[in-house]
This record gives sequence, C-alpha cells and structure tokens, in this order.
Amino acid sequence: MFSKLPQRLSAPFGILGDEAKLAFPSQPGGIVKLWATKNIPESDSYWEQYFVLFDSASDVFSLIAPHQIRRALVEAPENVATLIRVVCNRLSTLLTDHTFPEPTATATSATVAAFTSTIRKASGGASERNATKEVLNCLRILQRVLPILFDVQSESNAFELELLWKNEEVEDLDDSNPSSSAPSQFVIEDEDDSDNEDAPKTPVATAPPNTRPKKKLPSLGEKLFNNLIDLMFCCGFTLAPKIQVDHHKINYVIWEKGIGSTSDSAAASAYDSNKTEVLRLLLVLLSRQIYVPPGSLFTKPSLYTLHFVQKIPRRDVLTILCSLLNTAMNSTAAELSIGAMAGKLPYNHLVFKGEDPREKLVGMCFQVLCVLLDFQSGTAKDHTEGPPDSQTSTPTPKTNSFRYFLMKLHRTQDFEFVLNGLCGILLQQMHAMNNLLPGARKPVPYVHEAILFFWKMIELNKKFQKYVLESDKCMDLVGYLLSYCVEVKDKPHQHGLCRAISYIIQALSAEPAFGAKLAEPMKALPTTTWNGVGTGGDLLVHAIYSIVATTSGTLNSLYPALIIALSNSAPYFKNLSVTASARLVQLFTSFANPVFLLADEGHPRLLFFMLEVFNSVIQNHLNENPTLILDILTSHRVFEDLAKFTLASGLREVKRVQMAKEELAKRSNNSSADSKGKGRVPEEVELGGDAGAEKAKLLQHESWNRASSLEEAAGSSPTTRSGSLESSRVVSPPPGAEASSPLSEKARGKLRERRSSSSLDVTINIDGMAASIGRNGFVATQEWVTSWQQGLPLDTVLILISDLLVKVQELQNSRKVNSATAIREFLSNVSVKDVLPPPSPIVARQFVWSEASLVWLTSLIWGEVYVRGMTPFGIWNGTNVKLFHVKHSQNQPRQITETVTNVVGGFLRRTTSDNQTQARARMG
Repeated sequence: MFSKLPQRLSAPFGILGDEAKLAFPSQPGGIVKLWATKNIPESDSYWEQYFVLFDSASDVFSLIAPHQIRRALVEAPENVATLIRVVCNRLSTLLTDHTFPEPTATATSATVAAFTSTIRKASGGASERNATKEVLNCLRILQRVLPILFDVQSESNAFELELLWKNEEVEDLDDSNPSSSAPSQFVIEDEDDSDNEDAPKTPVATAPPNTRPKKKLPSLGEKLFNNLIDLMFCCGFTLAPKIQVDHHKINYVIWEKGIGSTSDSAAASAYDSNKTEVLRLLLVLLSRQIYVPPGSLFTKPSLYTLHFVQKIPRRDVLTILCSLLNTAMNSTAAELSIGAMAGKLPYNHLVFKGEDPREKLVGMCFQVLCVLLDFQSGTAKDHTEGPPDSQTSTPTPKTNSFRYFLMKLHRTQDFEFVLNGLCGILLQQMHAMNNLLPGARKPVPYVHEAILFFWKMIELNKKFQKYVLESDKCMDLVGYLLSYCVEVKDKPHQHGLCRAISYIIQALSAEPAFGAKLAEPMKALPTTTWNGVGTGGDLLVHAIYSIVATTSGTLNSLYPALIIALSNSAPYFKNLSVTASARLVQLFTSFANPVFLLADEGHPRLLFFMLEVFNSVIQNHLNENPTLILDILTSHRVFEDLAKFTLASGLREVKRVQMAKEELAKRSNNSSADSKGKGRVPEEVELGGDAGAEKAKLLQHESWNRASSLEEAAGSSPTTRSGSLESSRVVSPPPGAEASSPLSEKARGKLRERRSSSSLDVTINIDGMAASIGRNGFVATQEWVTSWQQGLPLDTVLILISDLLVKVQELQNSRKVNSATAIREFLSNVSVKDVLPPPSPIVARQFVWSEASLVWLTSLIWGEVYVRGMTPFGIWNGTNVKLFHVKHSQNQPRQITETVTNVVGGFLRRTTSDNQTQARARMG
C-alpha cells in the first residue's frame, strides 16, 4: 500500500510540487531556453511544460516575466513565434478532444483536479491528463506573451502579419461547408440582410470533380478568434452541461436571460472564472491599438479588432453582444444566497480579501462592450451621409457590426432591462458613497465602465435615449451621474470620467423631453448634501454649481459642457428655488469677475452661456421664476459694469481688489490677540454698531466666500459687487441711501476713507498686469476684449433691469410689513413683453463628435481597462503604452483597524491632526 509513496519529500508533505515551478524561471530547461537555444522545433518536448506546469493564472504571470519575453523577442524571435503557434494549435486540438471539457471543469474543481494530479505526480504515479487545465494555460500564456509582442512591434507589425495573419493556400479537397444547424435563438431586425456579406453562406454549387480549386486556410489569428468564440459557448466549460445536445459541446446560446433570451438554462455561475479567462484574452487581442500613438489611431487600425467587428458571422455577433449585455445588466439582480447576504455586512469587504468571480466577470463584460462599441478606426468608421453642414454618421454591418446591432435594438422590454440594470449599478454606488458608516460598503468596481457604456447606448440608439428621457427614472439617473461627478471631482485621475459625465449631461439636455422633466418634483435625492432641491431644475443647478464652484478652476474642460447644459435647459426652468436662483447668479458673478474673465481665452464664452440662461428664463418663464428675477435685479451692477467693460477697467478692478486684500492683511496682522476669532470677516464695517448691521455683514461675507472659489483659482479674491445672494433678498438701495444706516462714527470714517481711495484713478501697467493674470502664456488685449464684449447678449437683461428696478425699489422703500413677499408677488404678475425684444427660438447645442473627441474617448476607455488590468496580474505592466500617458503613483492600502478607529472616533467626536486627515483623504 505504501509502495507508491515518494522516497524523498521534496516539498512540505511532498504534495505541493513547487520545485518545478520555482526552477522554471532560472533553470536551463525552463524559460531561459526560450532565448538561449535557437530554432527550437515545434515537436520538441520543451513546449509541454507550458501546458502542465502552471496551476493558476497567478503562476503564469509570476513565473514568466515581461523582460524575459522581451529578451526572447530580441535574441530568438523564432522561438516566440513557435511558442505562439504551438499554444494556438494545442488550443485547437483540445477543443476537438473528447476529454475536454472534463466533468469537473469549474474553477474550484479545476484547482482540485490540478492538486490531485500533483499528488499523483509527487507519489510517483502516472498523472492523468487534465484537458481543462491545459486549455486555461493556453489562454493564460497568450495573455502574458501577446502584450509584450505588441509593444516590441509597436507600429511596425511585420512580425505579427507573418505569424498571425498569413494565409496558406492549399487544394480544396472538401465539397461541403459545414455550418451549425442550431436554430436562431432570436432576431434583431436588419433591413440590410441582403448586403450582409459577413453572414455564413452555404455554397449552392460544387466545382467539377476533375478541378480542385485553391483555397486559403484560415490564418493563425483567425483560428484563434474562432477558438475563443467556441470557448465562450462550450458546454461544461463556460455553459451549463445540461444544454449540450448529443456530442456537440459547442452551443451558441445566450449566457443569461435578458435581451434575446427569456431562459436562464445556459447560466452557470460555477463557470464564471472560465468566462473571465476567455474574455481577458479577447481583451488582450483587442488591446493592440493602445500601442499606437493617438495621431495614428485612425490610419493604422488594429487588425484584431477589425476582424472581430467585421469578419465574424452575424450569429456569433448577436450571441456575443447579448451575452455580454445580459451578464452586465444582471449584475444587481437580487440574490438570496448566504454569501450574497454576508457580502452586505458592514466592512465585510475589508475583512475578507479576494475578488468575487461574478464581479470580475461583470467588469470584464463591460470592458469588452465599451471597447467594441467605441472602435471606429480605419474601415470601421461610421458611414457619413447628408450635406456637409448637417452630416449624420451611422454604423453599418460592414463597418462595425456590434455598433450596428446595438443601434437596432427597439423593443421596450429590452430598453427597460438595460435602464434598470444601469440604475441599479449607480444606485448601489450611491449607497456606498452615502452610507452612515464611512467605507462600510464596497464601491462598485465597474461603475466607470457602466457610465461609459450608458454614453455609448444613448449615442448609438436614439430610441433608447428617447425611452430614457420619457421614463420616470430620467432625473434619478441624471442625479446619480452628477452626484458621482461631485464625489470624484477632487481626484485628478478621475477627471476624464468627470468630463465624460459633463458631455453626457449636455447630450441629454439638448433634447426637448429632458426639459419637460425639469419642472417635475424629485422623488428622492441622490445625496442629502443638496438642500432646497425640489424639482429637476433645482437638482441640475445645484449639481453644476457644486462642480464648478468647488473645483477652483482646475476642471476648466468641464465648465463649457455643464454651462451649455444649463443654457439648453433654461427655457424649461419653472419655480426655481431660492437657493437654485442664488446659485445661478453666483455662477454668473464669478464668471464676470475680471480676474477669471481675463485669465483664459475661453472664459468669456462661459459668460455668454450664462447670459443665455437668464435671457431664456426672462423670455419664456419670467412670472414662474420671481426669485431668480429678484436676484438679477439685486445684482444689477454686475450686468451694468459688464456692458461698459474694457481691459483697462477690468485691470483697474483687479488692482483695487489686490490693494484691498493687502490692507485687510495688514489690519489682520496688527489686530490684538482677543480679536483673532473675528479675523475671518472682512472689516468693511467695524463690528460694534447695530446688531442687525453686523448680522447682515456676516451673511454677506458668507455668500461672498462661496462665490469666490473661481476667482481665487485665478489668483485673487472677488470684489463684493452685488451684496448677499442667498440670505439678503432685498434689492440694494441707490447711492446716497446708506446715510440712514446705523453705523458708528468710527466706521463711517473708515468707509469714507476707503471710498475715497477706491475712487482714485489707480495707475496700472496694462501689459504687465494682463500678462500676470493670463494663464499658459495668454495675454489679454483690448482688441480681444472688444471682440467678445460687443457680442454679449446683454440687451434683454439690461432692458429688464431698467424697466423693473425702479418699481421694485419703490416697493422696497414702501416699508411694508413683508416687502419681500410683495416684491415676489409683483414679479409673478408683471408683464414686460412690450419692452423686451421678441423671444428667440429654442435651439439647443448638441454634443458634436470630432476626431479629437473620438481619440480622447478611446484613450479614456483603454485607460480604465489598463488600470483595472493592473490588479491582480498586471496584464499590460512592463509595456510602453503610446495611446495615453501612464503615471504611476504610490497608493498605500487602507487598514481595517484604521477604518474602525475612524468610525468609532467619529461617534465619540474624537478628532485627529490635520496631517492625518489629509493622508486618509488621499488614500480614500
């Protein structure tokens, strides 16, 4: 009984078999032979170890280093070519082998089978062949080798063309073309069926028996793609064994129920890891384009992606597309298993490490979908038609079949399925962000890919976009997107996603159906930090204000799209709340400040868009927005100053603000120790007079601080030009009326001194100051100021101010018990149509795609894929990516003990030092 035990235990208990693995990177017969020995034949037994040695993906990625593959490509490229051929041929052979897949082909059972095989090998017994393990190792070796090959080849792909895409010609000895007899599972209407040359065809005639025409065998790359597609639908490997028909283990059925399938018969969560392995290799093949610089992205398309989106049969395209879609959208389906319930416990994800196979599969499905739906290089570019001034681009089956068939989705139940899936993912992320216990729930790891996929859906399928805008979840979805943008706006590596969200909001706001939703009350807010949000319009204003006013000018690329979204939505604003109205005027005041206005060539257009917002409200719904009209009248000086703005006046204002700041700093330094607590309030008036005046000044400074973030980013604080926009609802009195204010004699003296100094003509160096304000070498000139200042749409606002300001001031001076209510009632019934210019037609600004934006989005998608691929294996590590810039930063993992300490400390009102808080914020 003990005769088969090994004579010597080479590893702990003699069953781990690690010696061969540990020797592989350094021994002459291991990876070293790949470059040390030239021209190793395909029949050499050396290649066998690549299929049987590794037991997991981590083994492959840890035992085969990128520099080793790179060295082999330089010193013995023929051996790397042989390795790829041997692996691909072995994969083809195993697919037709009756031993594959084994009855125990799941990830867990495959590991157990490998473990059992190791025991037999260690005990000296004959090891049984594990076909499933060999297939997985074939996939993993290609995942490791191909990125290095792509990097070394870069834009010169002669080696790849010879190895993977060369067709061999032989005599055609087959008279038949076998095809699958399985019935079509579903149909997506396609009026171009007759033109679809990619669909499988059955020959209608055979050649005469005496003539044997030549035929081209599929290239190695084509066979590899065919094998991957077969593996995606292999019963017992990626699908449930029960759906296998006779001995046909390949069955092209959709993975899960949803679009195109009402049955879950093919679903088998036990095979999720195998699906992930297949999709990971597919993603590696599609990643060839990241090794091409952005300027060559459209002229040098990836042959791998071109083949996959243009050459595979329609049946395979539809089955793959629906399988990926359904798996991704079913990610939030309710589960009643013990494991699913345990995963919802607070901090459970910090206690139990490791990735969930289902989670990894869903993320991989989203990534493959985004990559395929984004591809428009070379001949895959959408077909353009129409006159040059109004051209439209649409995909066709010959350009990109995945984009085309996604565009063809039309059933209401399919749209509902996709929308529910996306909303479920975003809602799950909101719960993780807004949880009572910080960090108690794990964030959704694929939320970025879900957002980008949603953008592709509304871009390609206008019927789906219309469905979204007309559904009850429209504003909920918009709220989720904007809330997430606010959440990640302070993280530089997330700015690309924030920009994508801003474009999504702009695209949605350009549709009239979106405007109709703005007046509807919000059922539930995505976050509790936005107070005073009653309607969809309030939500939009609050969110955009939060993004713009709190990023301190660091996200200038987002501002145009967000402000355009406000301009598109303004004709539909009704009953804006007090805070939303104040936010709009604060945005305008910040944009109108000379420090911000003269800092960049593109800043005046933000002012233009904000004026369009006010004009649209005045011309369409003036009486429904009395609070906003009152705020405009309160800030009338900003509009009046803008009407006569020049470069000299703007620089003079900047100089005056700088002098005021210096004076304030000087007084703060000379103040006594017991007055330090009041140093945060600008001492426009000495605190010591009337209590009401003191409170008004405090409230005014609070609003002044909130509106100053953009100007502080430009290098100066804003001047207080319009009084309080949130707290003070009373229009500022005309000059001379301040004599009645109860100020102390000392305060009046200081006020007169300050006014006399501000009225002096400050001597400035125009060229020097303009150069100091401008960013990135921009220097404002009077000609530039004139070019945009004369085009500002100020007429409507100025006419409104001239007609209503005096009337509102009379109501204010009437000293009624509740003058604010009387003013709002007056503005709710006033009519100014006779004095205003005729209203302009509502023309929304659509988001227009360009080659630059297409390259940017491709870079963003692949950047997300690259980052996700860094853990746990680092698929593209050690390669020189050219499509985007990779910047590595050290990120220390957050410990469970620290998290619990923070939570307990928060309940007990314990605080830590500022440095520790900042460190935690950076890690979080």
